[in-house]
Amino acid sequence: MDRGNTKQEILEASLDLFSVQGFEATSISQIANAVGIRKASLYSHFENKQAILDALVKDVLEQYAEHSIFAKADWDKYDDKEDKPALTPDSTVQMILCQIRYILHEPHISRARKMLVMEQFQNPELARLQTKQNYSDVMQYFTGLVKYLIRNGILTEDNPEIMAAQLCLPISTWINLCDREPDRESEVMEMVDKHIRQFFRAYQKRESFSN
Repeated sequence: MDRGNTKQEILEASLDLFSVQGFEATSISQIANAVGIRKASLYSHFENKQAILDALVKDVLEQYAEHSIFAKADWDKYDDKEDKPALTPDSTVQMILCQIRYILHEPHISRARKMLVMEQFQNPELARLQTKQNYSDVMQYFTGLVKYLIRNGILTEDNPEIMAAQLCLPISTWINLCDREPDRESEVMEMVDKHIRQFFRAYQKRESFSN
């Protein structure tokens, strides 16, 4: 059995188990059984269960940094560029809906998010990661977005942090709802669409949009 593949299989099986029954409730024996190897073989890849969790967290952070728009919150970089993003209600809706679909349906990210939800009250490190990914980075991204829209004369000037909270926190709540009730995804997507468009109408600076 290829050592590299076995190590990845251990991580995948561990994430499956951690996201369903939690870190503490999952045993090394269960992980080994899920992979189809002996406990002794598992220990040749990871010294203990904490080492598996540490590797998973590192992997989650790398994937998050690479794929999540919320990890790329530098809207200031567009200020001196001629080809600035032309953000309209339509383009903003599509940008955010695409990110929601990624969050909900990318298997690794979906399971990792559920693991963080379960473990945030047991593990201080995972609590900090949960806060970073699901609140701090999201607020930073949307605050930057709102400031960008204000600077470019699209939205009226007001408190950007409060505006960002009004825009993004309902979306976070709807994502959590989809985690609990996946069959409501189409309803949630429709609500997100309407919510973003209403936000633009509420704060629109000039009659620039028809939506």
